[in-house]
Amino acid sequence: KSNCEKKDRQIERLQNELELSQTTTRLAEKQYDGLKETIRSLQEENDVIKDENRKLIDRLVSEKEKASEQVNILNEMVEKLKSETNMLRTLKKQDELRKNWFGVATVGKKDQPTTQTPKQQSARKFGIQGSVLPSAPTHRIDAHSGEALCVRYDSSDADLIATSGSDSAVKVWDTNSGLLKATLRGSSGHVMTACDISGGLVVGGGSDKTCRVWNLRTERMIHQLVGHASKISCVRLFGGERAVITGSADRSLKVWDITRKTYRQTVTLRHSSTAYSVDVASDSFTTMSGHMDGGLCFWDVRTGERTADIEGLHEGGITSVQFHPNNSTQVLTNGKDSCLKVVDIRTCVALHTLQHEDFRTNYTWSSCAFSRDGRYAGAVSGSSGKVMVWRTSDGSIVKELEGHTESSGAGFAWGSGGTNGQQVASVDRSGKLIMWA
Repeated sequence: KSNCEKKDRQIERLQNELELSQTTTRLAEKQYDGLKETIRSLQEENDVIKDENRKLIDRLVSEKEKASEQVNILNEMVEKLKSETNMLRTLKKQDELRKNWFGVATVGKKDQPTTQTPKQQSARKFGIQGSVLPSAPTHRIDAHSGEALCVRYDSSDADLIATSGSDSAVKVWDTNSGLLKATLRGSSGHVMTACDISGGLVVGGGSDKTCRVWNLRTERMIHQLVGHASKISCVRLFGGERAVITGSADRSLKVWDITRKTYRQTVTLRHSSTAYSVDVASDSFTTMSGHMDGGLCFWDVRTGERTADIEGLHEGGITSVQFHPNNSTQVLTNGKDSCLKVVDIRTCVALHTLQHEDFRTNYTWSSCAFSRDGRYAGAVSGSSGKVMVWRTSDGSIVKELEGHTESSGAGFAWGSGGTNGQQVASVDRSGKLIMWA
């Protein structure tokens, strides 16, 4: 009996332990299930957080890119505003200091006034009378035995026109009769790349690195301006015929005082790109140059300072530049991208782009010009040979004139008309000069 009781107690104890173990197991299973559910929930939350984090990073990157673009735009606007501010300051300074700096060199004393004839004072300031649109040739002249590269009207209102060519000569023609008035020769075998004429003086720059100045009445050379290290690409007389500015492939422009018997180089203007063209403002100390890199530069020749830059105005080199005859805030340019541009120098923006499907600027000496009142601008096409005239107020084409052979048009000039009203002339690579009426 005693043994049976012991066995019953052991069995009861074992059953109690078994029930406890089963209870513990069920509790562990419930805890395990709870932990699994918690882990699943945490994983879902983690996935949601990762997705939100990725979206946040993408949004931050996008916002950063937008902010960077806005900063770049603001920087460009700041630089443009700085450029416009500098331009306006320069114009204001020039208005305050408007004085012909060559007047001192002429008389030799600072306190003596500059004396100019009414004809000289009116140089480069024409535009009182209206322009005459060209319609037909009045004279067709075989002007040069080689290429004709440049054509210029006498800016002192004489009935004369000058041309230069690859035959080493500058020639002066009567716009009334079309007859040759003078032949002025440079170095044999060297191209006469550019010329200008005013007040009885003729200048010509050549591939021999020299600019020559002739007295038209005597046809004698009075100055031989030497100093460039490479060929001369452009020349221009200052108002009053007191000085000459020359541009060269040595990437410099030089101003020469020719008021004395012995010339004097007054200032050298340096640029990183060759100047193909140059013009002088009516104030006689502001000059403008167009360069091979498509940029336009403005200079104060009294100090040699570059007063303003308009970079990348043309996609190719600028082949011709001219100040507006009546509006000091506008200029005209021709570029190797085969278009003319009327530019506001206060905002450095092209007001109008003048182009045509038949117009091409093929040569670095291709020129353009304002009409005497600035209402029109013209040039000759290097592809079709047509003389083309645009209205500067809206950029519309108003004239297409055939006269030159194809692929030959190069030089173009629009003068003040002189006494006979003949205003427009053009030259081409065959050596031909055409005067239009």
